Formats: sequence, C-alpha cells, structure tokens
Amino acid sequence: EITSLLSLYGGQFSGEQEIRVNSPFWILNIPSEEMARGIMKRTVCAKSVFELWGHGSSTEELYASLRSYPVDKMLPYLQPDSTYKVHIHTFNKTLTQAQKIQKIDALEFLPFKGKVNLKNPEHVFWILEDYGMDPNNVPGEPFHLYFGRWIADGQRELIESYSVKKRHFIGNTSMDACLSFIMANHGRVKPNDVVYDPFVGTGGLLISSAHFGAYVCGADIDYNMIHGLGKASRKNQKWRGPDENIRANLRQYGLEKYYLDALVSDSSRPVWRKGMLFDAIITDPPYGIREATRRTGSQKELVKSAERSTENPIFVSSSYHLSDIFFDLLKFAAEYLVMGGRLVYWLPTYRPEYREEIIPRHPCLKLISNCEQMLSSHTSRRLITMEKVEEFKDQDQNSYLLDGQYMPYRGHNSFREKYFSGVTKRIAKEEKDNQK
Repeated sequence: EITSLLSLYGGQFSGEQEIRVNSPFWILNIPSEEMARGIMKRTVCAKSVFELWGHGSSTEELYASLRSYPVDKMLPYLQPDSTYKVHIHTFNKTLTQAQKIQKIDALEFLPFKGKVNLKNPEHVFWILEDYGMDPNNVPGEPFHLYFGRWIADGQRELIESYSVKKRHFIGNTSMDACLSFIMANHGRVKPNDVVYDPFVGTGGLLISSAHFGAYVCGADIDYNMIHGLGKASRKNQKWRGPDENIRANLRQYGLEKYYLDALVSDSSRPVWRKGMLFDAIITDPPYGIREATRRTGSQKELVKSAERSTENPIFVSSSYHLSDIFFDLLKFAAEYLVMGGRLVYWLPTYRPEYREEIIPRHPCLKLISNCEQMLSSHTSRRLITMEKVEEFKDQDQNSYLLDGQYMPYRGHNSFREKYFSGVTKRIAKEEKDNQK
C-alpha cells in the first residue's frame, strides 16, 4: 500500500530500508511535508509519519545523529514563543514513567526554547524505539532508535466509520472495510478516476474508491444482488428492504454523486464498447465457496433450455471454472484499462501447493505486487496488483503465460485448472470442518 501511494504522490524508500525489512519503522524519502500529508490522508496501514531528525542503533548513535542535524532546520519549531511536547513510543516493550522521563531529560542538549504544553502543543516530537518483532525474546536495549517531528496520522479511523457491521446493504462475502481501502490504494485510485468492479456484489469495493473521489460502476450476473432484492444476509432478517442496494450504500456515506451505475451482466462476455474506459479495475471474484461461480450458457444450452421450458428461455447459467474467471478478468483488464491503469483482485491459494507460476499473466499487464493474507494453516488468498504497460492488440485476445512465454489460449491450462479445482474443494472442506 505504501509503495503504491509513494508512486502516486512521488517519493521512495530510502536505500538503507532494505536492511531491516521486518521493522515496523520505515525511512522514506519524500520531497515535501505537503506530499507526506497527502500520503497519510490515504493510508490505512501506516499509523503516523514524522520528519526524521536523527536515528541510530544505540542511544549514542542517536544523539550523535541529532547533533549533526542542521540547526537551521530545527529552529522554526524551537522558538521561544512556541509550545511543544516530547512523546515516547516503544515497539514490543513497555517502559515505566520514570524511564520515559529519563530519556526525555537526556535530550536537553537540543536547543528547545519554547514552553512545554502536554495538552495542546504546537509541535510534537517523538522518540521511537524498536525492540524487534518477537514478544518472547525482547532485548534489553532497542535494535534501533529514531527521533523526529510528528507531521500527520494515517486514516485508521476509516476502518471503523466504514465498518460493514453498520452498512445498510451487505452480502455473504462483503469485503472488510480495511481491505477495501487497501485495495483502492493498491489501485492508486485518485479523484475523477473511473473505477469498475466486474463482480460488484453489494458494492463494498466501490465505496472505498468513491471515498477517494473516483466515479464508480460495476456489474454482476446476479439480478437480485444488483437490484437489492431477495433474501437478506443479516441474521433475524428475512428479506432485503428498500434501502438495501448499492446506491443506498453510497448515499449512506454521502458518496452518491460518485455512483455511475451497476449492471446485470456476465463478466465472461463484456457488454462495453471497445476502447480504454477504466482507470482501475478493483474486484473480488467469486471462488465458488460462499458465492457461486456462474456465467451465461452456450447457444446449445440456450436451445435445450428453451425446449425444456418457456418460462425463462433467454437466460441460462452454467458453471464458470475458476481458472477461466481469472483468464477472462485479465483479458478484460488488458483491453479496457487505460495505460498505467491498475487491476487489483484476490486470488485463492492452497499454501502447500502454491508456487509463483500459478499467478495468471497477460502480455499487456505487469505484476506489481503479490501480498498474502493467511486464512488458515493451509489456505490463503493473495492480493494481486497488475498495471497495464502495453497497448492491447488483437493477437493478445487469447494469450496466457506458460513457462515464461505467452502462448495462445486453447482450452484450460491443465496445471492451473487442476490447481484451482483443488483450491476450491480444499477451502470448501475447511469451511465445513470449521462449521462443525
């Protein structure tokens, strides 16, 4: 998420960041404070951002680093008519109040000239100490120390204010609010973008994109879902009410002006005109576990259905193989995304058999990130982010990646088909076992 936002706003990880990838503290190179605030207005993963004045692997190194920091950069925040406060945060360790005061007093060599104000200071300075990631093996001294001026906090409160528990319209698989915002940030959604979800469901992923100022639309093969009809997903509620639909969800959060439309449509057979239409495609395809995987049937199936019944001869649904879902999704993204637009989606995996080649590829799309969310000891899902880097051509219509080469798509790739069939069965079995 942070990497995507850095690429959106400008900035990068510092060269020394790679040394300590497991640290909860990251050093970034961001050109301006305004840009840092812009990033923090988006992120739900980062807690705070600080202007770094000094750091080191020991107290002595920290103090030496602070003494070498340019005084002219400090002075605007240390004036006699200003107020300040020093706060201490320790990761993986708790300090006593006496220890905290001792560490604050040790900073007397800094040219603080203002008055201390613990309740409402103009400037807040933080001492950050990293005691590692293992709660069972906490060292006596921190691995690394940082000192800096607080600039801004992240958007963690969005997780609560957009909680699915308080939402009017939900389904069996409505996306968690935190993950929804992370997906929008992976997609680098920005104001006036057009964002599309081909498996829109109850529209949870549209809400986070609309919050960031994008115009949103979606499609789903389920007529009742699009129109907010049928049985409710909430306990002790039999049928959905008149305010349970995608538009009402956006209205609930004051985002209705960003709602374009939601269509009853089969994602395997796009209804859109040719051309690049969407700045981002953000979706959570059905895995066939709690939500069925369906698509419209073939002409033969339509004829057979018409012979059997005159009640609904037009629409027939057939099974939609999981590997085909992802192939169609990538093909759609390659054709309908603008250049530089991003596709963000979830891919279910069975961890003991997972390998990198499982991830579907397309010649027009570049894999940007692959983040795992563990569901159990054996199953997980991966948040896949891809970016359109090449224009879509007719020869790309039916291409897939096999052994490092893009080949024409003729039927299923047997390895992927077998793998995803196994994934679906294993996840379904684990869910049944958990229910028992």
